[in-house]
Amino acid sequence: MKIVCLLGSPHPAGNSAAVAKRFLDTAASLGAETETFVLNALTYRGCQGCYACKTRLERCGLTDDLSGVLEAVREADTVVLATPTYYGDISSQLKGFIDRTYSYLKPDYLTNTSPSRLAAGKKLVFIITQGHPDEAMFSDIFPRYNNFLKWYGFQNGILLRVCGVAQPGEAEARRDVMLLAEETARKIVG
Repeated sequence: MKIVCLLGSPHPAGNSAAVAKRFLDTAASLGAETETFVLNALTYRGCQGCYACKTRLERCGLTDDLSGVLEAVREADTVVLATPTYYGDISSQLKGFIDRTYSYLKPDYLTNTSPSRLAAGKKLVFIITQGHPDEAMFSDIFPRYNNFLKWYGFQNGILLRVCGVAQPGEAEARRDVMLLAEETARKIVG
């Protein structure tokens, strides 16, 4: 099994990265091949709305550091998206990636019963951390993005959400969070 992780935080040692690391370490110990991309370390642009992916190419028309990430996701069995909550949403780094995944959709995706260019059966793990302890706050993030990602064939996305972790190290110090990351990896890898 190949797992590709995208870290959306500008802090590679932040809370969302710590949860992702525990998930990936557990998955690797079970035999999964893992690859991690720190989006903040890459140079890329967001979707330009050029429609090259719908008119003349079967991939994104831009060539930059995100090109390899998009290809790695295409080849992965499981994709992990990890992000802090910034201003009530995912990080801009992860949003830029998600916008570029528009290239995964076929030109007739709105009417096609099989709208994705990705192989069916990919699994999705979405890790979201937030400083605010109230779970009701920002609870709309995962359902909103999960609905878009279903177009690509990701069914039954798994959410690992951690509230009340503002400072680096707080998620890692929570035994319940780390155990959930491990259990989720065992569930995914089998």
